[in-house]
Amino acid sequence: MVTKWLLLECFSGQPGRVIAVGSAPKAFVPLSNIVRNPLSRADAESALRRACATGAPVACVSGDGRRTVRAEPLLIAPGRAHAVRLWVGPRQEPVAAADPMGAWYFDLTANRSVRSIDLLDLYGVAPENRAAELAIAGAFTRLVANRDESEALAKIVNSAPGTEHQAVWTIRRDDDALRAGHFACRIVAEPDDAGEPHVLLRGVTQDIGAATAVSAAPPPTILEYAVLEAATEPGEYRAIVNLRSLRLIRWIGPPMPDVAWADLPGQPRPQIHPDDLATARTMSRDLARHRTEGTVRLRRVDGGWQTVRIRAPLMALDQHTTAGLATLTAAS
Repeated sequence: MVTKWLLLECFSGQPGRVIAVGSAPKAFVPLSNIVRNPLSRADAESALRRACATGAPVACVSGDGRRTVRAEPLLIAPGRAHAVRLWVGPRQEPVAAADPMGAWYFDLTANRSVRSIDLLDLYGVAPENRAAELAIAGAFTRLVANRDESEALAKIVNSAPGTEHQAVWTIRRDDDALRAGHFACRIVAEPDDAGEPHVLLRGVTQDIGAATAVSAAPPPTILEYAVLEAATEPGEYRAIVNLRSLRLIRWIGPPMPDVAWADLPGQPRPQIHPDDLATARTMSRDLARHRTEGTVRLRRVDGGWQTVRIRAPLMALDQHTTAGLATLTAAS
C-alpha cells in the first residue's frame, strides 16, 4: 500500500498517469508502477474514475475493511478535473496533509490563461487581484523558468495536441516568498461552449517546498536573463513574440508601461492597430533572413494607441521552432 499522496493527471478527461508521489515529481508513469498490490490498485482505480467523472471527492473503505481510499479532484471548473490526488493506506494510519496545488489552462487559440482558486491560493494572490483570466504572457510574470524554458515555449508556439511537458520552476508568490513549483501539462484539442475548435494546454502546479530547499528549482535570476537585462537601455523593454500569431509570449524584465498586454478585466484587449498589421507581418517574415526594425501602434490601457519602435532578431526555441526577441521603445 502507498502511504503518500499520489497525483494523477486527467488532462484528457480520464484518469491517466502518476505525475507525483508526495512531493517527488514522476514522469507520467503508470499507476501499476507505484501501487503494485492488485486489490489496492483496483480500489484506487475505482475511486479515481468516480472522482474524475463527477468532480467530487471520494472517501471510502476497501471491501475487506483494511484500506482507506481517498481521491480528491483538482478542478478548473465545476465538474472538470485536471488531476486527482489519491491516498491508499491502512485504516489505522492517519491521512497526511497534501501539498498545495492548483489547476490551470492556456487557451492557445484565444491567448487566454485561466487559473483555479486553488492555484491563486498557491500564488498567495490577494482577493482584490483575483482576475480568473488573463493573457498567457501574464502567467509568466511570477515564474522563474528553468533551463527547459525554450523547450516549453516551443511547445506553446507549435501547439500540437498530445504534446506534454513537465518541469520544476521557481514561483515568486505575491508575498515575495520563493517556492519550488512542479508542473505538468498536456496540449489537447477541444470544442469551446459554442462548438468552435480550440487548442488548450491543460496543466496542474504543485508547491513542493521552499525554492532554496529544492535542488531542481532554478535560481531567482537565470544567467541569460541577467545578461539581457544588463544590456537593456533605459526606456527599452524586451519581449519574446510568437511570429505566427504576432502575440506576446512573455516579457523579459519589466513590461512596457501603459500598453494593454495583460488582458485584465476593465482593460482593452491586446491589439496591434489594424492599419499596422501589414507592417507587423512583413517584419515577422523578414526575420527569416535578417534582423528587422519597424514602427507599429499598440493598444494602450486607456484605450488609445501607443506608437512603438520595435527591433528584433530571430531567436531559436528549439531545432525547428523560432520566435522574435523584440526590443520595444516608445516613439515620439
